Amino acid sequence: MLRYRLLFCLIPPTRVWSRFVTSMRSAGSLLRRRPEGWVVVVFTLAIFVTISSAAHAQSLRGTWQSLDKQNQEARRHDFTYISNSSQVYRFVDAGLLVPLYGNENYDLKAVSFPYARPESKLFIERLSAQYRRACGEKLVVTSLTRPLSNQPRNASSRSVHPTGMAMDLRRPNGGPCREWLDSTLLYLEGRDLIEATLERRPPHYHIAVFPNPYRRYVARIAKMSESQLLAEMAENATYMVRRNDTLWRISKRFGTTPEHLQRVNDLKSSVIYPGQVLKVPAVASRDR
Repeated sequence: MLRYRLLFCLIPPTRVWSRFVTSMRSAGSLLRRRPEGWVVVVFTLAIFVTISSAAHAQSLRGTWQSLDKQNQEARRHDFTYISNSSQVYRFVDAGLLVPLYGNENYDLKAVSFPYARPESKLFIERLSAQYRRACGEKLVVTSLTRPLSNQPRNASSRSVHPTGMAMDLRRPNGGPCREWLDSTLLYLEGRDLIEATLERRPPHYHIAVFPNPYRRYVARIAKMSESQLLAEMAENATYMVRRNDTLWRISKRFGTTPEHLQRVNDLKSSVIYPGQVLKVPAVASRDR
């Protein structure tokens, strides 16, 4: 009898409830025959509750606990909740937020502020490359950093979009691509690297990347030290030229020289134009 009860506990969560009900219907006869059967019944109930809780936790449904975790990670990283667009650009100039432009693996659609924390950019680049290999189509990013002044009306007051650690991804229409993305996000969430929520209106994923855990995870699977990974991320730092920018102004902002910028970007002259993307040195700052 005990062996039967233990096997019941190994049934997949989608079938647990019906088997649990059947099991409990026979509990009365078990207890009448063997008073010590209470131990088996209580043990079975405890494991049922544990499995049900785990199955609920491993889903893409948003919960208050998920929001709690996202905000705890933001505080743990000492992130600022950016208040307005001017502060966004100050964080970009300081190298705390990095620009995203899209590439062969992902597109940006209607993104007001195409900037994110460096680890969030790393996450998008890695996920989108894997997604395109698996599905043959691009990943679509619909939101990145959103300052408090630009939050939509239906946004939670506890959203971490203003910190730069969150993003929204368009959900595939269905089929294998959706299954692949769902399972991949659940895998990463199960390792406490992200928090992912499926939003319904419009259908999209809200994802908060936990920078330090995610960076350590990537370094480990890439078989490199964190310092090596950080150096590689710094080498890939870029800056989009804005109106009235000059190489001299940009070089002062990033602690380098106009000559260095001209050389690493293969510029024939010092002439630059708005929208041009330049390679720049990464900048560290205490103001996060």
